Amino acid sequence: MADVTGVGRVRYAVQPVLRRWRSRWRRSLQFRVLATTVALGVIVLLVVGQLLLQAIRDGLVESARTAAQNDASQQTKNVVASHRTQKFENEQDFRTWIRDMLNDLHGPATAPLRYVALRKEIGTTPGPISDQSLGVDASAIPIDLRREVAAQRNRLTSEQLTLPVEDAGATVAKRAIAVGSLIDLGPLGAARPDEPAGGAYELYFVYPLDREIGILANVQRTFLVGALALVLLIGLVAWVVTHQVVEPVRQAAAAAEQLAAGRLDRRMPVRGEDELARLGRAFNEMAASLERQIHQLEELSRVQRRFVSDVSHELRTPLTTIRMAGEVIHEARPGFDHALARTSELLVTQLDRFESLLSDLLEVSRFDAGAAVLETDPVDVRKIVHRVVDDLRPLAERKGTRLLVHEPRGAVVATVDGRRVERIVRNLVGNAIEHGEGRPVDIRVAMDDLAVAIGVRDHGGGLSQADVRRVFDRFWRADPARARSTGGTGLGLAIALEDAHLHGGWLQAWGESGGGAHFRLTLPRQRGEVLAGSPLALVPPDAAGATRPRSVLASDRP
Repeated sequence: MADVTGVGRVRYAVQPVLRRWRSRWRRSLQFRVLATTVALGVIVLLVVGQLLLQAIRDGLVESARTAAQNDASQQTKNVVASHRTQKFENEQDFRTWIRDMLNDLHGPATAPLRYVALRKEIGTTPGPISDQSLGVDASAIPIDLRREVAAQRNRLTSEQLTLPVEDAGATVAKRAIAVGSLIDLGPLGAARPDEPAGGAYELYFVYPLDREIGILANVQRTFLVGALALVLLIGLVAWVVTHQVVEPVRQAAAAAEQLAAGRLDRRMPVRGEDELARLGRAFNEMAASLERQIHQLEELSRVQRRFVSDVSHELRTPLTTIRMAGEVIHEARPGFDHALARTSELLVTQLDRFESLLSDLLEVSRFDAGAAVLETDPVDVRKIVHRVVDDLRPLAERKGTRLLVHEPRGAVVATVDGRRVERIVRNLVGNAIEHGEGRPVDIRVAMDDLAVAIGVRDHGGGLSQADVRRVFDRFWRADPARARSTGGTGLGLAIALEDAHLHGGWLQAWGESGGGAHFRLTLPRQRGEVLAGSPLALVPPDAAGATRPRSVLASDRP
């Protein structure tokens, strides 16, 4: 359990660091290029270094092997020549010569020239002397090497291996090259040529690779230091190169962000005549062109808004005069014949619609000019809904439509502009009555800690996919041929959407062909709060699982 807890603590400490590095990897091109270059440089250095070290190691070992074989060959010849010139009176003299010969071959005890071992040939009976060695355990000679020496007879055999040798009075395992050969040592030497040979003996010279290992370790340290310096140099070069390339890109990104934020006079600094300089000049030319076109569009939009506003205001005076005349004619219609009386009624109806259109155009012009403002107060949204329902109930009764209000028991209070919210709800409920085909219209009110929502659900012909995409467009109507009882102007939903956006809210639509439609208004309870969700579902509960054409969802958020 302690280990698991320790691992958990390490993971807890490491995760923030990893997150920061991942974030920097995603957000910085220069960091990615630098990290990739350094990583590839390290990989290349490791591969090349390994190959070089292996070549140096092989060269050192081969050189040591050649030197060991040459020295062993010469020493073996000296031993054989010395044996032939000796006169042994007895076996004791032979043993004394063997001991002196091994001492000479070994050299001083404090600084041995080589380690020596003498063993009876493998597979033969013991000779007049037992196994002898200096500095190395004769029994540690591998059996495979002994067999190879026996097979080669008078030829030298070498092998690189690890043997226990004496070093400063202690026995340690060292990497060494062992060179062995088979020699015949008669017990009486030249003094008794008629005596049979004492048998063949295996003579081994062991050369520790301490010098070569030291050289290789020094080379490895030098390579490590050099590789580290080279990696740092590669990283520095990569940083300088990427900085030269990335810095103009970073400046271009900053300039583009400021252009997107509305600072149309922002430009990139341009130095030199290279590709990046041409990019900077092209960017500045593009920004200047955009600035000119946007100013032209703004001026055109300003002129159009001014035109609409002026026309709307100027039409007020003749419209008032025409309305007064129309009302006089309308009041005198009992004395007219049927066709003229009907004409007077149509005149008044169209004058009402014309006046409504002018009001809507003035409201749209205020939205376009950015002059629309909110007059907010804490309002119980339920009262707004009931007021709208009471006003539209006569229209609903003429259509044969029931208006059903579903609301919570407590107050649903939000800081909103009551006039604008009432206009939105009136538009949604009026449209639901017009398109509900006499079926009930459900109006739901809901609230949570951050938002209030009003949903208007009709069960009429619904909205097709193309309709949902255009439902908030200005002057758009789902069915232009449909006769409307309220004389709509085609601007109601567009104004309602602007009113919702002005509150920082959402006005969203859902519909399916033959399954009715559902409009949902979501507003923050406090002015300035940012919406994260709605207390009402956009897809109505009665639409779930219905065997109808595929549902279409439109979401219009600010």
